[in-house]
Amino acid sequence: MAKVAFLGLGVMGYPMAGHLAAAGNDVTVYNRTASKAEAWVEEYSDKCTGELYAAPTPAGAAADADFVFACVGADKDVEHICVGEEGAFAAMKKGAVFIDHTTASAACAREMADKANEYGLSFVDGPVSGGEAGAVNGVLTVMCGGDRAAFDAAEPIMQAYAKSIKLLGEAGAGQLTKMANQICIAGTVQGLAEALHFSMEAGLDAKGVVEVISKGAAQSWQMDNRANTMIDGEFDFGFAVDWMRKDLSIVLDEARRSGLSLPLTALVDQFYADVQKMGGNRNDTSSLIRRFRD
Repeated sequence: MAKVAFLGLGVMGYPMAGHLAAAGNDVTVYNRTASKAEAWVEEYSDKCTGELYAAPTPAGAAADADFVFACVGADKDVEHICVGEEGAFAAMKKGAVFIDHTTASAACAREMADKANEYGLSFVDGPVSGGEAGAVNGVLTVMCGGDRAAFDAAEPIMQAYAKSIKLLGEAGAGQLTKMANQICIAGTVQGLAEALHFSMEAGLDAKGVVEVISKGAAQSWQMDNRANTMIDGEFDFGFAVDWMRKDLSIVLDEARRSGLSLPLTALVDQFYADVQKMGGNRNDTSSLIRRFRD
């Protein structure tokens, strides 16, 4: 068991911090809206054996922690909680490890790793995949970049909310791997949307089609978990179109910096922009099929 802090109690961070508490760790949480941190402490205090606290600033949460976890919105939010006014780095004790689960740019991860080193700290970028359900059920996939010793120290703690954790390389490698993950998701969901649209327009029983082709080479997680709800027009499953567009913008920016062409990813990003224009900002990513209906 360890003294840990968790910064950012959003859709993902709230249950992830809960799993850390359930594992018996002493957990101090910080959230920009303080009432949410206080509500988290109230919810988990009766369920857990460790000491749980809410802190008013990132620095206050991180001060005595061996490990500081974060899951916030974007690069600017990571920078704020790390090195902004009352940021965590200046308050953390030497040798502590900061693990950032935010989906951010690789450049941000590398910059924060360098800053952490200046403070005598270690930094691991560890974006996650699995969505809200994965966070709630404690079965996230964590893609990490950073120092091997820091990763080895943090991995047993991360197991509280993860089914798979892997170090892919130096700082930034976790973020680059998450970009590859989002590229795959974008293409797969678009392909599934087109297949379902084709099946329905051809007069087929779309759910019957899915039942058959999901047993062959076309099978995917998206098909298993989203095909029937796509057919039914249900799009309330956690990972919103707004968030996906944020992630794809990171992917496409990285590709431009590297001189790479990602034509399918760029096209699907524009299709998600169409869904936003339809008012689907908070629909989940499977809502690509709306373009064929609305």
